Amino acid sequence: MAAVRVLPALTAALLLAAAGQASKYSREANEGLAAPGEKRRETGEFRVVRLNQIWEKAQRLHLSAVKLAELHSDLKIQEKDELSWKKLKAEGLDEDGEKEAKLRRNLNVIMTKYGMNGKKDSQLVDTNYIKDGTESDTLDDPRLEKLWSKAKTSGKFSDEELDKLWREFKHHKEKIREYNILLETVSRTEDIHKNVINPSEENMVKEEILHNKHRELKEKLRSINQGFERLRKVSHQGYDTTSEFEEPRVIDLWDMAKSANFTEKELESFREELKHFEAKIEKHHHYQKQLEISHQKLKHVEGTGDKDHLNRNKEKYAMLQEKTKELGYKVKKHLQDLSSRISQGLQHNEL
Repeated sequence: MAAVRVLPALTAALLLAAAGQASKYSREANEGLAAPGEKRRETGEFRVVRLNQIWEKAQRLHLSAVKLAELHSDLKIQEKDELSWKKLKAEGLDEDGEKEAKLRRNLNVIMTKYGMNGKKDSQLVDTNYIKDGTESDTLDDPRLEKLWSKAKTSGKFSDEELDKLWREFKHHKEKIREYNILLETVSRTEDIHKNVINPSEENMVKEEILHNKHRELKEKLRSINQGFERLRKVSHQGYDTTSEFEEPRVIDLWDMAKSANFTEKELESFREELKHFEAKIEKHHHYQKQLEISHQKLKHVEGTGDKDHLNRNKEKYAMLQEKTKELGYKVKKHLQDLSSRISQGLQHNEL
């Protein structure tokens, strides 16, 4: 797997990138917050000027309705994190600049994920909720392709189970891609700044920064390896009828939670929270499908010339769009909180 092959270069990339963190998030970014008394523009979606600029640029791209709603949710999470960081900075609580550097990396991941970083092939595969796309989409990994091919012809899966398994394969592909985007971002940070860092500053880079970077990538790699083993097992043996969860992100979280330093009581509580999280994801998926259907209907009605029908469809589309954005943000925030708790549990294992 491509992500696993980069592991030997990981330490070198992290060491170099850690040195680059002496630079700041950039004056433009720090001053990119709308002034408290400034009247918000009607088209302004975010309190951070730079995020508004990204959102406005995205409106001009040919992203699907669902993809655009997903970008909005990602930017809302970025906004929340940036506003929290600004408060920390004002209190002098990010002296080493690690939280600032992570914000920059996260924004680079978003830009790359949605094809807004200037590279033609960087955008993740768009999701179409009307067609499953299983025949035309590729997994970009020979091992995944081989597993999927065997699963399809094994006779162990119903059509519904194959759809479920395909979602797991696609989720795994995106995890690998996001891991590589993050690794590239860390390496690029060093490339930009290495020429302006002198040896004395390099010697002052805190060990904690390197450790945090290493842990973030290490956790992603662990999740990728665990995910592949699960796909291999399911592809060969079929689904376990006693399996508690179906959503790939929830399965990932549960597998990692069982490896974390949780007590039995904490693990049981986490299990119950994951059930609620999975229900929230299913609700979000429902609205994503409805949004896609509504978008296609709207395009059809636009060609009929029926203004009343067009206005009704526009209203429904706008309602579904806002609801999908809202649920997308809640899902991503919940995922962020759950992942943070697992990360803390895994850190305790390393102590």
